[in-house]
Amino acid sequence: MWLQTQAPQHPESRLATAGSQEILNNSAQAACSAAGTLVSRVSRLPASLSSRHPTGMQGAWVLLLLLGLRLRLSLGVIPVEEEDPAFWNRQAAQALDTAKKLQPIQTAAKNLIIFLGDGMGVPTVTATRILKAQMDGKLGPETPLAMDHFPYLALSKTYNVDRQVPDSAGTATAYLCGVKANYQTIGVSAAARYNQCNTTRGNEVTSVMNRAKKAGKSVGVVTTTRVQHASPAGTYAHTVNRSWYSDADMPDEALKEGCQDIATQLISNMDIDVILGGGRKYMFPKGTPDPEYPNDASQNGTRVDQRNLVQEWLAKYQGAQYVWNRTALIQASQDPSVTHLMGLFEPADMKYEAQRDLTLDPSLTEMTEAALRVLSRNPSGFYLFVEGGRIDHGHHAGTAYLALTEATMFDDAIDKASQLTSEEDTLILVTADHSHVFSFGGYTLRGSSILGLAPSKASDGKAYTSILYGNGPGFALSQGSRPDVNESQSMDPAYKQQAAVPLSSETHGGEDVAVFARGPQAHLVHGVQEQTFVAHVMAFAACLEPYTACDLSPPATSTDSTNPGLTDAALPRPAAGSLSLQLLVGALLLLLSATH
Repeated sequence: MWLQTQAPQHPESRLATAGSQEILNNSAQAACSAAGTLVSRVSRLPASLSSRHPTGMQGAWVLLLLLGLRLRLSLGVIPVEEEDPAFWNRQAAQALDTAKKLQPIQTAAKNLIIFLGDGMGVPTVTATRILKAQMDGKLGPETPLAMDHFPYLALSKTYNVDRQVPDSAGTATAYLCGVKANYQTIGVSAAARYNQCNTTRGNEVTSVMNRAKKAGKSVGVVTTTRVQHASPAGTYAHTVNRSWYSDADMPDEALKEGCQDIATQLISNMDIDVILGGGRKYMFPKGTPDPEYPNDASQNGTRVDQRNLVQEWLAKYQGAQYVWNRTALIQASQDPSVTHLMGLFEPADMKYEAQRDLTLDPSLTEMTEAALRVLSRNPSGFYLFVEGGRIDHGHHAGTAYLALTEATMFDDAIDKASQLTSEEDTLILVTADHSHVFSFGGYTLRGSSILGLAPSKASDGKAYTSILYGNGPGFALSQGSRPDVNESQSMDPAYKQQAAVPLSSETHGGEDVAVFARGPQAHLVHGVQEQTFVAHVMAFAACLEPYTACDLSPPATSTDSTNPGLTDAALPRPAAGSLSLQLLVGALLLLLSATH
């Protein structure tokens, strides 16, 4: 039954509200209380936040959105036309017409971009679609993500050679090098054994990025994790242990046998033009104070060999520049004399998007645009790896809010790259390395918060959230049974969704992941493929080894290398009224949850 409310309605629409008078009455009472709390809390916002939060109607919408999220009421409306079969028939016919007109781009690709959502399984993609739309005041599932607009799609089988459920190291070797590998090994074939240094030599495999560099293209790595982490390391490193970030992390035996830590390989294995992410402490001598946290010894440099890898890297290139904060990144990326750019913005992984320092830390979107500015100056084209790496970390923590807000920023970066490059000469692939044991269900009402409760109770008489994990830190018992959960708890950004099995860290999932594609040769992305297929499609599209005899027409020249399709304006800077809706909602939720 659809309830009538006192809210004004469009004559041809209906509110997507809860399905019982009791829920509506309870929600109305809660709304009064929550509204009063919100008003008082917002009036007490710290100056650092209040000076940046939206005002006027935008601020009002944020408050309404927050109420809607907390009360499981949709702020969107379900159009009455959706009751008419003609609506759906017309929509499907339009999609069919678009598909019939779709023409593959048969030329070679000048530029290659791979976006890697670490841990972004299909359930995460769907939940991100809903959350991102709801943050914009819409119902959710009907509003496409940027990646949803890509015309070609496939599924990728993610297993490692020795594991049915994989890790990010072995999978990185597959989609970046085209060869499946063993669990926790990077850039080596399955003949190499985990943690056995002497099995490395002779079993190295070559990444597509390395092949692009040999072909004369500029190359770059962008990530929200440390740049020495498993996924980005797959573009340049060869190691039998993904955790060998610096020499301090390696056993003496491995060092004596000649194996190198990943940070050393970052600057020595190949000429990388752009390196952006976290991981400062692995680049500096042990005890070197961090520029951002000089009084925190735990953030100091870690290198036992006392090498300063940043200085060594700078000495290799006349136009090289190193930065460690957002302002310097913006300036360096716009300086035409900068040919090589390294930006390391945290000692280890970068902060979650919801917790990011807007002054010091660039967003993934900003790093992506900065990388494109530098790389696009090469008339021969470029290869760029971009990772939304902390989607995975949010899931491991059992905290869906963190994982999904990371994924919304990841999609924003995809949207930016799509705007700044031409589909005629740039192949963009979007995929994941693996999934997680993350799910959402419970017959929730359309428009209800993806982070909220299911509309009915479980068999034990207790409420449960739509989002649940198969295992992880969210497992808990209260007097021998699972605890009850209320709306205030489930909407807390720090809330860990309940899990069936207790683990300190939630695990990966083993199901296939999606591969989205647009640009030259994107039509080759089809069906169900081994994860190695991703690397081979990219190599073939740009006529790189082993496909130099690809017999493709030269790349389109729609991108002017002197003005490579990028915006003329400076990268966005934080200013009054420019705080993202996602961040403001997160901040308000954190403030509101403090009373519970």
